[in-house]
Amino acid sequence: MRPVGSGHSSTPILTTEDTLVSLDKLTGVVAADPGQSRAQVLPGTKLRVLGAELAEHGLAMENLGDVDYQAIAGALSTGTHGSGITLGNLSSTVLGGRLVNGLGEEVPFGVDAGEDADHDLLRAAQLSLGTLGILTSLTLRVEEFYQLHRQNWITHIDWVLEHFEQLVETNRSMDFYWYPRSDMAQVRMLNKPGQEPDLVPPGRLKTDIIGPSYEVIPNDRHLPFEEMEYMLPFDTELEAFREVRQRVKTKHRARVGWRVLVRTIAPDTAMLSNAQQRRTMTIALLQNNTLPFKEYFDDMEPLFRTFGGRPHWGKKHTLKGNELAELYPEWEEFHRIRRRMDPDGVFMNDYLRELFGEKEK
Repeated sequence: MRPVGSGHSSTPILTTEDTLVSLDKLTGVVAADPGQSRAQVLPGTKLRVLGAELAEHGLAMENLGDVDYQAIAGALSTGTHGSGITLGNLSSTVLGGRLVNGLGEEVPFGVDAGEDADHDLLRAAQLSLGTLGILTSLTLRVEEFYQLHRQNWITHIDWVLEHFEQLVETNRSMDFYWYPRSDMAQVRMLNKPGQEPDLVPPGRLKTDIIGPSYEVIPNDRHLPFEEMEYMLPFDTELEAFREVRQRVKTKHRARVGWRVLVRTIAPDTAMLSNAQQRRTMTIALLQNNTLPFKEYFDDMEPLFRTFGGRPHWGKKHTLKGNELAELYPEWEEFHRIRRRMDPDGVFMNDYLRELFGEKEK
């Protein structure tokens, strides 16, 4: 039995020959508490709907990812993130909730169970790939409604490399795309109006808008694409990206017309979080799905691993159990909790068994 949100992941996390459980009818904000900066939401709520409904209560998510058609449960369970060195991924905003485990029991966790932020079940449930059970309710940390000023600048990649640390430290949220064919970059800066930094890229201002955060942060994604993304220790010198750039220019430029995306994430404590216990920078390789991608991704993945990278759970990668266990300090603890929640493997599929290095029961 596998739960499904919007089906955004490009790995077969939700694949099953048995029962697929849709969360589409579990949607909406159930309760909001501005005084405690909390909201209780249903797990099938799409991010764009969640933003609008939170706004009605004068609230907003701390940050969002690049798209807003995901269901909140799927976004949390795969480690979806935006960008900002002081902003965690979406999973880090989970304070509690309820799930139905593999024994059919409804289990509260986190604040819903009267437990603190260090409790092991909460830190496992924050990012679980849907393997602890089916979420039925989520309690999220939110903040007061806010607007953002989004500016997208087109400039040369060399300027970005020279000013990367300053861009990260002076913007609430900053990321950049590098375009291999032209060696230009698009720098996206997101700040609350009136808090914009003095440093701006030289070049063309492509986008300049102000609006509610849930409308301004996401990008439109109309074209299908393939993607590999790795989370690396934050590095102001961008050494990993420099090597990626050199290898793309040397070996892949003729076949790679799409962009390379660099973002940052604050550290957190979720057991399977790609940003667990470290300030993180991410490098994503995007390729139009009508073009070959496997040779490109296979060649770049060992480079990411050289820099201690952890793969995004919802995007292309080839790592399996033993390799992943080396990257997560609490790997075994997570699986101890997973087996307790689902002793018969009700929520496992062939892909997850291979990913976790487990045999079929």
